[in-house]
Amino acid sequence: QTQTIPLVAAGRDVVGQAQTGTGKTAAFGIPIMEKINPDSRQIQALVLTPTRELANQVAEELAKIGKFRRIKTLPVYGGQAIERQIRAIRFGVQVVIGTPGRLLDHIRRGTIKLNHVQTLVLDEADEMLDMGFIDDIEDILKSVPPERQTLLFSATMPGPIKSLAARYMRDPVEISVSGENITVPLIDQYYYESRDKLDGLCRVLDTAINDR
Repeated sequence: QTQTIPLVAAGRDVVGQAQTGTGKTAAFGIPIMEKINPDSRQIQALVLTPTRELANQVAEELAKIGKFRRIKTLPVYGGQAIERQIRAIRFGVQVVIGTPGRLLDHIRRGTIKLNHVQTLVLDEADEMLDMGFIDDIEDILKSVPPERQTLLFSATMPGPIKSLAARYMRDPVEISVSGENITVPLIDQYYYESRDKLDGLCRVLDTAINDR
């Protein structure tokens, strides 16, 4: 955040190599929200994410940052009724956070117009590459004004991501979070299948208590 916020606020393109847990949402969110015009109903910032879960997470964080400036954020992703998203867009939002497939759907329908976008963020770019979204991303990039500011964040920098940055970013500043500063997950995650969620939860809790 210390390195990124001043650069984004100054309008520079940034390539950040950082994993989840390094605070990058605030790093790009704070300066972006400062530049948004809350009196305009146009979409001024666009954030691309690989999954609906991340789209919701980023949208919640940006909503908190922009709360007192009355900036409206909207997550858009597949699996949610598109009509609901269209109604929210018509009402007026300044920041859209979404997955590439659903964003392209809106662009092709004409329900999302990106001609006023000032800042574009590619969040978890390597995950979007792994999920096969690279062509969708390029189509979206071509729909955004070329004079926009572009921010790209990725845990790794494979060739296609470097090529994307070279083609669509303007003299980007590269920032890398060193290994010792990266948050390492320390929690093992498991899941259990049960027809009755309450009964299943009680069984898991009983087992955990008895194991102590």
